[in-house]
Amino acid sequence: MPRLFTIGYEGKTQSEFLDELGAAGVAHLIDVRAIAASRRPGFSKTALAAGLAERGIFYLHLRALGTPAAGRQAARAGRTGEMRAIYADQLETPEAAVALEQALEAASERPCALLCYEREASDCHRSMLADLMVGRAGFEVTDL
Repeated sequence: MPRLFTIGYEGKTQSEFLDELGAAGVAHLIDVRAIAASRRPGFSKTALAAGLAERGIFYLHLRALGTPAAGRQAARAGRTGEMRAIYADQLETPEAAVALEQALEAASERPCALLCYEREASDCHRSMLADLMVGRAGFEVTDL
């Protein structure tokens, strides 16, 4: 059974984050943030992709699998249920369907991790995405 990881970078340095991916055997990072920018050093798209490349880890940003602005606002306010409803609607869009196929293809070829900010996957949309991918392709999920 293929393995799928999820990971958040909250509270981590880029080095700690990359070490964790390497220790888990992740070969491909799928960035599922709607906006691949961060105030945290090393986690904006360009810096993150460069750090991953140095470790031999592929990087793919699938913006359509990110949470829309209203969902991010709900998550920041602690309204997880509202965020989940908004994200469920996002997953119904044609753009998300195409991006989901890309994620499934990547994850079937090599060990992948879904990336977002939140430390706990249960507080993040990536857990919903992982569940959807499990239903479609039977992955075994590990939250790092």
